[in-house]
Amino acid sequence: MTEPCDLGAVAARALIGAKKLSARELLESCIRRMDAVDPAVNAMVARDDEAARKAAAAADEATARGDRLGVLHGLPIGIKDLENTAGLRTTYGSPLYRDFVPEQDQRVVASVRRAGAIIAGKTNTPEWGAGANTRNAVYGATGNPFDPSKSAAGSSGGSGVALATGMVPLATGSDTGGSLRNPAAFNGIVGFRPTPGLVPSEKRLLGWSPLPVLGPMARNVPDLCLLLSTMVSDDGADALATTIHGKTVRRPEDFVRPEAIDLASLKVALTPDFGFAPTERLIRETFFEKTGAFSHLFHAAEEATPDCEGADEVFEILRAAYFLASHLDKVRDTPEMVGPNVRANVEEGLGYSALDVTRAMKQQTAIYQRWQGFFADYDVILSPAVTLSPRPWTELFPAQIDGKPTRTYFHWLALAYAVTIVGHPAISLPVGLDRNGMPFGLQIVGPRGGDAKVLAVAAALEAALAGDPLTARPVPDLDRLARARPISESPNFMGFA
Repeated sequence: MTEPCDLGAVAARALIGAKKLSARELLESCIRRMDAVDPAVNAMVARDDEAARKAAAAADEATARGDRLGVLHGLPIGIKDLENTAGLRTTYGSPLYRDFVPEQDQRVVASVRRAGAIIAGKTNTPEWGAGANTRNAVYGATGNPFDPSKSAAGSSGGSGVALATGMVPLATGSDTGGSLRNPAAFNGIVGFRPTPGLVPSEKRLLGWSPLPVLGPMARNVPDLCLLLSTMVSDDGADALATTIHGKTVRRPEDFVRPEAIDLASLKVALTPDFGFAPTERLIRETFFEKTGAFSHLFHAAEEATPDCEGADEVFEILRAAYFLASHLDKVRDTPEMVGPNVRANVEEGLGYSALDVTRAMKQQTAIYQRWQGFFADYDVILSPAVTLSPRPWTELFPAQIDGKPTRTYFHWLALAYAVTIVGHPAISLPVGLDRNGMPFGLQIVGPRGGDAKVLAVAAALEAALAGDPLTARPVPDLDRLARARPISESPNFMGFA
């Protein structure tokens, strides 16, 4: 399948601006792709095609008039179902909101609309984004486009699958324990966790917590930068927004395209586990095989890791505190309408004391300070994005890795939350397939505030690796997906993840 929907966002936007492709042509191509392959994977779970068509027609009229066009003018986009969209059902993957239709856009959604994007639909997510297996009791499970019986990861799993299959060129996501990076890795696309506050969110309930962030997803780094540039803003509703007394630390125009960087000038640290993550043997071996093929591109690449002692406990406690702030009332008032992951996190949070939270915050600070010392010697860190290769989505969570039990239902996300707790920017870049024939994601972690540097390294590495099948971005077999049995016919399709 090769259609306008397979174009990257940058390429499609250039054609629209040059009047060589209309917004309506692009949207209709995306709709045809959704109709053809989404039954096999269940990624785009709420649509209003007629509203999208009206928006595309208005975009074409603006182009014909010679209006000043926004950065995303005419580009279809998928919006994660945790983000409010005016007039389009937003469920958060929860039966409590099965029929909820917001009256107003969330600010990040409003920002991409202002930039000219056309909302193609809502992408699936686990209930309230809890866990990294995209499955819920409202819309059911989302399958991996490389094997629909396997997990698409999460919690931005629907966005990852929609991008990988060409349903849309751009999608939004969010990330606490890797929810932008994990589905990017599992589905062979790009997901970027920015510095907390770079993309402001009015829904950050614990205003100074760096754990949750909003961010962009795309099929390549330049496309991702284009979307990111429309999400960055000075918004005082977010206490962590990257401006101080009106002085902008980072401007949207800083991210429209990745900066140029010389990979040969970089000293890079390689780690399969940050010294504590339960990375499976297959992923360790794949990581060193992949990096061995391109480490010569850097000035130096050596195995090293910052000291992350205590990271598991820090994340467990601080994450549970956030779940208390977000979901305690739901669990107390309507426990039968709340899934096992959310209930477990709320119950865990109720078991911690103020002393536990204080200890976790002190340990978080100590880890952060050790990371600053580490980055005095290295430009970026490379690691696997996820500890394991995709498993069946019927598995609630990986209870064991290489025969060893995991600590929690999210322990397998340790490679991601090692970065979350220190607030550094990180991206997952697709680098070929693993030995199971599933996408492999490389995590690139930058220094404090080094968002532009991470994107520059990722773009340069992406370009360098694109010509080798071992390291190029993998593409799913869309013809096979179009012929596949609908995932909704699978046993256990509906249910909480």
